[in-house]
Amino acid sequence: MEKIAIGPSGMQGSRLAVGCMGLGGGWNATPVGPADVAQARRLVEAALELGMDFFDHADFYSQFKAEEVFGKVLRETPSLRGRIVLQSKCGIRIGGLDGVSTGHYDLSASHILRSVDGSLARLATDHLDILLLHRPDPLMEPEEIAGAFRSLKEAGKVRAFGVSNMNAGQIRLLQASLDEPLVANQLQLSLAHDAFVDSGVTFNHASRERAVWFTDGTVEECRSRRIRIQSWAPLAGGNWSPGARSALEASGRRHAVLPEAIAVAWLLRHPAGIQPILGTTRPDRLEACVKGLEVRLDREEWTSLWIAARGGPLP
Repeated sequence: MEKIAIGPSGMQGSRLAVGCMGLGGGWNATPVGPADVAQARRLVEAALELGMDFFDHADFYSQFKAEEVFGKVLRETPSLRGRIVLQSKCGIRIGGLDGVSTGHYDLSASHILRSVDGSLARLATDHLDILLLHRPDPLMEPEEIAGAFRSLKEAGKVRAFGVSNMNAGQIRLLQASLDEPLVANQLQLSLAHDAFVDSGVTFNHASRERAVWFTDGTVEECRSRRIRIQSWAPLAGGNWSPGARSALEASGRRHAVLPEAIAVAWLLRHPAGIQPILGTTRPDRLEACVKGLEVRLDREEWTSLWIAARGGPLP
């Protein structure tokens, strides 16, 4: 599988990434068991066989168990660590779970440092390749975050830093205080969440027929800064509109692949160089999605899929 640069860091990872949110046995207090470890092991082995070496985590996924079970796999086979790119995220605190009664976002230096130490312990590694700030914190202080990043980098605990779900203005504000460039921004992008495209063509359009929630200029800001755009939920959990589903199935028949491969190919065709984060825990689904790398959608077919998903013609 093709390797791509992860921002201006010099680091490279697979064109498609594995999202590990579904590992660990679910969002409950049930301890990790042998079946959960076996599932994680199968996923890692299948991904590597397909050429996928990039694994995406967050500290609280499956109530902190996703990282824990992944760490058990790495403890069983320590040589795996040198073969993978390991990314995790921090900043979301869950009420009743993370020592707080009210869920909120926390990008204070103390929380970032504590979260990274927790992730490293659970993942059985001495460093993260990439740390993302999971959600914008309305109370974030860029200088404080910069200090936390500096401490983590100097301690060898994190190689590079990025963000998730941040818009262009937030990126500019944060980057102004950082010692080095951000390398990634993970956003909800898919054929079902196409506002990253729609926001551009409906700009200055007198009768916007749809609400556009994606902040204008975010994709362009990332591209101009060489920040790698990552897509979470690239398959939208299969929640396609009837029109989108029909178009995906028809395109899949033309290219002799499953609809999820077309959904992946649609994102890959965008010139921003989007890196889809595939959240499935099933090796067969991973393999189906990887087929999207073999599909090259021309401009007309790409646009036809988009129009089917948006439910109406372009302005």
